[in-house]
Amino acid sequence: MTQITRLTIAALGLSLMAGAAHAACQVEYKAKRDKPLELYYDVTTVNAPCSQAEAALRSQLAARGLTLLKVLSKKEK
Repeated sequence: MTQITRLTIAALGLSLMAGAAHAACQVEYKAKRDKPLELYYDVTTVNAPCSQAEAALRSQLAARGLTLLKVLSKKEK
C-alpha cells in the first residue's frame, strides 16, 4: 500500500470513531420531584452515547430538581 492510501484509511477510521463518540441518544424515562410529589414521564435526547446516557440524564434532571426513577428505553440517534 502506498503511504497516501494508508493515511486516507487512517483518516476515515478516525472520522468514523469521532462521529460515534459524539452520537446522541434518545432516552425514555420516568422521574419524580418530592414535596409535593410530582411524577414525570418523558422522552428526551441526551448528547452522549447510549452507554453513558443514564448518567448524563441523571445530572440534567438533578439540575431541574428531579430524581431519575427508571430508564425505560434508549435508542441511538
